[in-house]
Amino acid sequence: MKSLRFARVFKPAIPGVVFLSIFIYLTGCSEKPETLPGWALSSDTPVEAFTPVSPESGIKINYPLDEAMFPPEIIAPTFLWEDTTPTVDRWVLSFRGSSSVQSFLCKEPSWRPDRETWQEMKKISVENPLSVTVTGFNKKQAQKPLSGSAVRISTSTDEVGAPIFFREVILPFLDAVIDPSKIRWRFGSIDSEEQPPIVLEGLPVCGNCHSFSQDGSLLAMDVDYANSKASYVITRTQEEMKLNTSDIITWNDFRKEDREQTYGLLSQISPDGRYVLSTVKDKSVFVPIEDLYYSQLFFPIKGIIACYDRVEDKFTALKGADDPQYVQSNPTWSPDGKTILFARTEAYDLLSTQGQGKTLLTREECKEFVEDGKPFKFKIYKVDFNEGEGGEAVPLEGANEEGQSSYFPKYSPDGKWLVFCKASDYMLLRGDSRLYIMPAQGGEPRLMRCNTDQMNSWHSWSPNGKWLVFSSKANGPYTQLWLTHIDVNGESTPPVVLAHFTQSDRAANIPEFVNRPADAIRSITPQFLNDLSWCRAGDEYFRNHMPQEALTNYLYALTINPDCYQAHQKIGFLYFNVFDRLQEGISHMEKALKIEPRYAMTQFDYGMACLHMKNYETARIHIAEAIRLIPRGIDKQYDSAEMRFQLARAIFMGGEPAEAIPPLEAALQMNPDHAEANYLLAILCIGANDIPRAIPLMQKAITTNPKVDRNPEMHARIGAYYAENGQYSLALSEAERAFTLAQAQNNAALVDELRQVIPQLRNLAARE
Repeated sequence: MKSLRFARVFKPAIPGVVFLSIFIYLTGCSEKPETLPGWALSSDTPVEAFTPVSPESGIKINYPLDEAMFPPEIIAPTFLWEDTTPTVDRWVLSFRGSSSVQSFLCKEPSWRPDRETWQEMKKISVENPLSVTVTGFNKKQAQKPLSGSAVRISTSTDEVGAPIFFREVILPFLDAVIDPSKIRWRFGSIDSEEQPPIVLEGLPVCGNCHSFSQDGSLLAMDVDYANSKASYVITRTQEEMKLNTSDIITWNDFRKEDREQTYGLLSQISPDGRYVLSTVKDKSVFVPIEDLYYSQLFFPIKGIIACYDRVEDKFTALKGADDPQYVQSNPTWSPDGKTILFARTEAYDLLSTQGQGKTLLTREECKEFVEDGKPFKFKIYKVDFNEGEGGEAVPLEGANEEGQSSYFPKYSPDGKWLVFCKASDYMLLRGDSRLYIMPAQGGEPRLMRCNTDQMNSWHSWSPNGKWLVFSSKANGPYTQLWLTHIDVNGESTPPVVLAHFTQSDRAANIPEFVNRPADAIRSITPQFLNDLSWCRAGDEYFRNHMPQEALTNYLYALTINPDCYQAHQKIGFLYFNVFDRLQEGISHMEKALKIEPRYAMTQFDYGMACLHMKNYETARIHIAEAIRLIPRGIDKQYDSAEMRFQLARAIFMGGEPAEAIPPLEAALQMNPDHAEANYLLAILCIGANDIPRAIPLMQKAITTNPKVDRNPEMHARIGAYYAENGQYSLALSEAERAFTLAQAQNNAALVDELRQVIPQLRNLAARE
């Protein structure tokens, strides 16, 4: 058998177009051609004519691949080729049918058989491969073939036998994060000419990592609910599915006493539907990337695996996968539910975000991975489940190649085989990710024949164990779904694409075969959405500097619950700080405070609004209360050092400078590089005539952020201090800086004074 090589054989002939999905029925072929060339294959054509001797004859058949195997129920594919022979403008596609040779004249380099023809081709190719020949010619020289090639295809007797549930995402992925309502889920069978119907869309919050029980009776999926990004819904599969609040758990209930927020990652329901495993206490690298093909860098760097028992309503850590020194993620179940495989490596905390629970990172925050090439490679480990008790974890024999990252293990339904991904680094969306197969109990892994040259991942076995579906970027940045047949020896075939499953502007990922009929799911309705769901949607827009879109979502939250204090707080902030609607902003903040006075963010925002309005005493009270409620802060907007600096400002501007010193010192203890805190403390020290202490504070502030330097009197005082101590060059430098600032601020009195002082200092400095 001819070996298959993927040297960009999937690359579209038309740049920038994912062609497999758009050529359907647009072939320009004539099933009953007006005239076939005189050399066209006929009923007495020898077999050799169907397999051209010279493969370098001008034509390359891009799809199907040579020796590809199709499921018996799949709809007709579109044959695609490219011809480098300059004079060719027509093609004849031929194959030996059951009773005669079938030939078709094509005016474009593509052909799709009608239903009857495809059924015949499949019938012929069950026992022996069917050779399909493409021959090029010129209309004006119809007697002379100019180019040719052939491809062999087969049809399996093994049906796929199950529909596929998958997610469809817009790119770049950051757009989907900002507006998750554009993500949708489809469910359908490969035997339908129609695109699988959309069963879920318009979800305003993130939905991720779905999985089904072995019999397909339960669907489980990560969802953002209320104020918990760690929410997880588990519900019965039915035609009209409802995602209710009662079906939702939150991974934050695991060891909630430590008050450490988690997200839940790569969760998986058990085969019998009783248990769920997930990565918790986690932290991940998530960096938007400019490249449309791979528009995110995403992988966990911290986390343990926890188990939720649906019968006992109990969370436990899975022993063997709960060591905080490691990141343990991506759990998968054996078919009998007795064994867990997971990916593991040493945990790591980003140097720039230590102690922070951030999810969306900048390139600078993730410099060690994005620019410095820090390696981060996973190994597959194995542990007994023991009804949630766990055990000793050991590396899976044969799966972990030195220098490679192994992840996403998936058992075959009979427990005989294991398919996993291997890449040079990380996990998820790796361009060099390839599928490997090995005996489930350990052994030598083999590179699967189905691999394309651009990312192969997110695989799922059909319930009968005969087919594997996976995602690949072989035809462009938008992943498509592909199928490969797997025989009893674990050998796979060149893949066939499910071109009609996705659109050219959507990436298909997380495909999963569901052990249910094709019409088992018609719609999924999220009934858990509430006011806080829309607040979370608004938060994503706000974080991505889209205030109008954020405001729209917050206002919608109030239509659901007029007493949603989070929405009032966020609307108040936007009105006051962005849209210059000050009184409306204050009104919403006051409503939020009346409903929930213990909400720290409202206390701080209202305090800052009062500070802006020069209500210094009120500002002081509310900012101090915010600090009491969240002493360590929560994020960049409500940073612990920043809040203390603003408290000091309110005290200082309220006319009590000495009382402003303790919160400034506290701010600098938390963040010694806080430029404005250093600067204000320097001013206060000068006011207390403690010039020696003020000088290093001022220097630190200006070095950290030169823009904070705007107080001419401070420089004048420091200049006078240097002059009194005979340091005239330093005194001159400070006086000149004071002069520049005083001029910019129209401080006429200080300008006049310095005009007299500076020449004297120049003379004195010259004598040093």
